[in-house]
Amino acid sequence: MIKEINVEELKTLDQPILIDVRSEGEFAEATIPGAMNLPLFNNEERSKIGTTYTQASPSLARELGLSIISPKLPDLVKKVGELAKKGPLVLFCWRGGMRSKSLATVVELMGIPIYRLQGGYKAYRSQVVDFFEKKLPFQVVVLRGNTGVGKTELLGRLQAEGYPAIDLEKLANNRGSVFGAMGLGSPPSQKKFEGLLYEELALLSEFPYIIVECESKRIGRVMLPACFCTAMKEGIQILHYDSLENRVQRLIKEYTFVPNALQEIRVALERLIKTLGHVKVQELRTLLETNCLDEFTKRLLVEYYDKLYAYPNEPSTDYAFYINYEEPVKALRELEGYLDEKVAQPGGKSPVFGVRYSAK
Repeated sequence: MIKEINVEELKTLDQPILIDVRSEGEFAEATIPGAMNLPLFNNEERSKIGTTYTQASPSLARELGLSIISPKLPDLVKKVGELAKKGPLVLFCWRGGMRSKSLATVVELMGIPIYRLQGGYKAYRSQVVDFFEKKLPFQVVVLRGNTGVGKTELLGRLQAEGYPAIDLEKLANNRGSVFGAMGLGSPPSQKKFEGLLYEELALLSEFPYIIVECESKRIGRVMLPACFCTAMKEGIQILHYDSLENRVQRLIKEYTFVPNALQEIRVALERLIKTLGHVKVQELRTLLETNCLDEFTKRLLVEYYDKLYAYPNEPSTDYAFYINYEEPVKALRELEGYLDEKVAQPGGKSPVFGVRYSAK
């Protein structure tokens, strides 16, 4: 018997294997994070069925769908059977309709245990939308600092040690600057980004706070939910700074590993003409073409980024806390000490030792 399961019950399954049976186009637009795609109909087939449904009749559309899917069933069932060995299977389509029901019926007849998600992806999407329409249930610690100080690096160090850090730029597949998309490929859709962020927050639900890098409302092509922006604005602000030399070397190391980096930088420079003017942009082009990467990066930081963001490059009491990242391990320990003593609340989960904090 096919077991129907709703989005809340889905959370109770131990490492479920999520199977999205929609077309590859629908899957690429947005899906439940972690799901794999086993489409019953490809993009072209789905279009033909839809056209038949609207221009002819629903019954003819169903007949067409049956004729298309029938030859595919043996291979689909075989793939599902292999996946069943890895964990509980959950099939879903757009609204929990005919596509997931038809495959689930055949799979169940073959003796393979199967769940079917009620409401399909639409139900999951509604859950995400509802979550972000409310106040974010976390205090947000915001790392603020000029370009190249190592905020993303610090977030990674914190994550590695069990702290509730979220790399928003990684989720958005963009570094959040005029050069932000270099070498990263296609960004996620807005729906996909929100799903990824929702899942990250769900994993950290036991913590009273999260740590993020300061971002504008837009990161590349996606927008942060309004509640998230509000929580960042109202959160604890931490200043993160480093020496200019370290920042230069960090950026050179990061960007020179990008394939065709210099060509992409040349293209991106054109977007700075309005801000810096033709003369300065031409000077930067010359430095780039003569491989003077240190001077190029230094000037870009001093003449553009530092003026744009205008964070202090030194200690400042305008922030709840500040760290000098010239010695990364020392800075990490100082920040961890601050988080443990000042931010974690009684009853909150300890990031390092996995115990509960007690009131001090």
